[in-house]
Amino acid sequence: MKEIVTEGNTVDEAIQIALEKLKVSRDQVEIDVLDSGSRGFLGLIGGKQARVRVTVKESPKERIREFINEVIEALEFDVDFDVYYLDDYWRVDFEGEDVRFLIGRRGVTLNSLQMLANLAVNNKLNEKVKIILDAEGYRERREESLRRLARKTAERVCRTKKDIVLEPMTPQERRIIHLELQNSDIVTTISKGEEPYRKVVVCYRPDGV
Repeated sequence: MKEIVTEGNTVDEAIQIALEKLKVSRDQVEIDVLDSGSRGFLGLIGGKQARVRVTVKESPKERIREFINEVIEALEFDVDFDVYYLDDYWRVDFEGEDVRFLIGRRGVTLNSLQMLANLAVNNKLNEKVKIILDAEGYRERREESLRRLARKTAERVCRTKKDIVLEPMTPQERRIIHLELQNSDIVTTISKGEEPYRKVVVCYRPDGV
């Protein structure tokens, strides 16, 4: 995180000097006035310079990259990653020799890291962001698997006329189940429980045919 302490005849002048040195705009920084200064006797004798500390706000991309780097180094995984913004989400795509370890069984490791990334990054930012982690197309494969699960579960509910509770899922995964069955005339879906153990329940509709 970049920060600088500057002085000027006024607070505004000190801030402007800092902005020019950091090469950023005012909306990209946080400003802490250390001393508002004074003009002194007749504006000539005993005056004090204004002093400010100007800190460049950390962008979501920088904070995400910093967090992921720390985790990868701690785990000593041989993976590379890319951070980018798409469709209201900050996305991290992994690739490399140790990607399979990063995904884990049924994506448990990847989902856990995603939850930690959202908590850690949002704890450092003023505005909340949403982060999705993916590894060599795992999310796309997982989405198709969840769609199949939704359809098969709906068929089972129709046969048994009993509600079925699915395994805990991330908000994105639950959304896939809900969307896949939203137009069904025989079953409906609800979510129950608290994060990170919130589950989708596929329910039989008594008025179904």
